Amino acid sequence: MNHATDTRLLEALGAANPSTRLQAALAAGTRADPGLVEALVARCAAEPDFFVRDMLTWALTRLPAELTVPRLVAELRSGRAQARSQALHTLSKIGDRTAWPALTRELLHDRDDEVARSAWRAAVVLVPPGEHADLAAELARELGRGDRAVQLSLSRALVALGDVAEGALRAGLVSADPVVRAHARATERLLQDPEAGFDVAVDEARRIVALGPERAAS
Repeated sequence: MNHATDTRLLEALGAANPSTRLQAALAAGTRADPGLVEALVARCAAEPDFFVRDMLTWALTRLPAELTVPRLVAELRSGRAQARSQALHTLSKIGDRTAWPALTRELLHDRDDEVARSAWRAAVVLVPPGEHADLAAELARELGRGDRAVQLSLSRALVALGDVAEGALRAGLVSADPVVRAHARATERLLQDPEAGFDVAVDEARRIVALGPERAAS
């Protein structure tokens, strides 16, 4: 590819039309040119369209991990929430565990919900053997946080960690906060029955929290 083609592709990544940006991201992934790493990561931090962001992530997964992972890890220190969130999302798709040390407690408890959710998903993918219980305990500190989408993301992350999540849920199950207790119970229900719907699990958990286990069973 010549310099003119490179310039056109870079310009298209920042075009006003999202369809043009989507096609540019597709072309970048198809081309898989290592020289595009910086431009793709930078675009992830600013791209407003979900589908374009997803294509940018795909394009980055097509490039050598030894080039993309260090650049994405550096992005985790960005002051822009979207930059952190997209970097975490892309790292979870690449699946290179060398990125694990970069998933700090600060990211797992990031003040921005989308960053925190992306961190939970990435952590479940990248956690090394033997550290699942510690991760589950750290995630359980977020029980009761946010709206339905945030709570569902946390529950899914805990369920994905398997049996170690049971111990991590104990404190939440006896929390003085009824929202935390309900979320812990709903997660416990999903852990025991992964086929149970989250909304059903939450409704049941709230009923138990409101009435107490004995009355709820009657």
